[in-house]
Amino acid sequence: MARTPAYRCSECGWTTLKWVGRCGECQQWGTVEEAGAPAKGVAAASVPAGRAARPITELQSADAPRWSTGVAEFDRVLGGGIVPGAVVLCSGEPGVGKSTLLLAVAARAAASGRRVLYVSGEESLAQVRLRAERTGALEPQLYLASETDLATILGQLRDTAPELVIVDSVQTVANAANESLAGGPSQVRDVAAALTRAAKEADVPLLLVGHVTKDGSVAGPRVLEHLVDVVAHFDGDRQTALRFVRTSKNRFGPTDEVGCFEMTGDGILEVPDPSGLFLSRSSTPLAGTCVTIALEGRRALPVEVQALVVPASTAQPRRVVNGVDASRVAMVLAVLERHARLGLGGHDVYVSTVGGIRVTEPGADLAIALAIASAHRNVALPRALAAVGEISLAGEIRAASAAKRRGAEARRLGYSRVVDDGVALVRAAVAETIAAGRQQQEPSRLVAVPEF
Repeated sequence: MARTPAYRCSECGWTTLKWVGRCGECQQWGTVEEAGAPAKGVAAASVPAGRAARPITELQSADAPRWSTGVAEFDRVLGGGIVPGAVVLCSGEPGVGKSTLLLAVAARAAASGRRVLYVSGEESLAQVRLRAERTGALEPQLYLASETDLATILGQLRDTAPELVIVDSVQTVANAANESLAGGPSQVRDVAAALTRAAKEADVPLLLVGHVTKDGSVAGPRVLEHLVDVVAHFDGDRQTALRFVRTSKNRFGPTDEVGCFEMTGDGILEVPDPSGLFLSRSSTPLAGTCVTIALEGRRALPVEVQALVVPASTAQPRRVVNGVDASRVAMVLAVLERHARLGLGGHDVYVSTVGGIRVTEPGADLAIALAIASAHRNVALPRALAAVGEISLAGEIRAASAAKRRGAEARRLGYSRVVDDGVALVRAAVAETIAAGRQQQEPSRLVAVPEF
């Protein structure tokens, strides 16, 4: 006789005959609960005065009031500022600069006269003080607390009455009434729900720092991302100083804005115009380089693509890329072989971007192709040239998205010619561009340049 499953996972609904600590479907810990437990009835309560349901037509359609955090790039990502009562989840890899940026936000808000409570569950008060001294974040209205107990943190909120709360991080806080370990799915869910409820009731903005897993997603149950209003992700290579902040969820603004920062020894600095970060500083045009206009959210950024083509020293030519998609570079090489008749089969090809930025969009295909062709022919492209376009397997150059925005940014930066013909072929575009670059070369150098 078949037995009825007695336990069910609260995350995915997976059922089992006996209790287990880890769900066999979604692999979450502490989410398997008894399915046959009697549900407690909830009696209807009287509606408090002033909270009765009202017709939607009687409500005002004004936008939620915002106030600036003092960091313009962070305000851009949030949609123009922070909304009272909003809960923002900030995630990112260890060492990327989450705590440094939020401490700067806390200091700017405190400097404007607002009382800020910074709760650190990973560092002691002395450690936070040392970082504040280094970054110039010492403000009398900035209150620090080193706590990991949820009840104590709620007591700090009640006694301090702050106008901004920062908790670093949500995985280190534990509810004493929950017997599971801190950082577990049930603990993270209880802690985030309690802090969110307190922030909403007090109409105080709450910034939570969240850990990430190996694949870059927010650690803990998915319900954590559903509880908050904004999910901001810090992105950047720890070997470079550049940092980007993006939002994957924003109830109060767009999700395609990007904030640009630079990590320095004195803290994290805003980069309102990052146009010069991804270009080389050479005063003369060099063979194997081409500039494209890439999109990061709503921002159009000039990015220099560099290529190096040398005869292969082994039977298997090498294809090394940095900052670009390896599969797209392989496709561009195949198109150049077939449609532009460039003999690259016996050459090692190296492609990289300047400044550590990563460009994966198809709009950089044409710049990659021209940089490779320029390196192969040893002819420098015109300095005032920028290339934007997607290359198809048929050899056609397709127009990239937001072409007007890219073109306007290119003209603002002094690029008088933008190669982005949506009907052009790769062979014609490469030949025309190489010919334009060859006209700039010195006569003595023209002798050594083979014809296209």
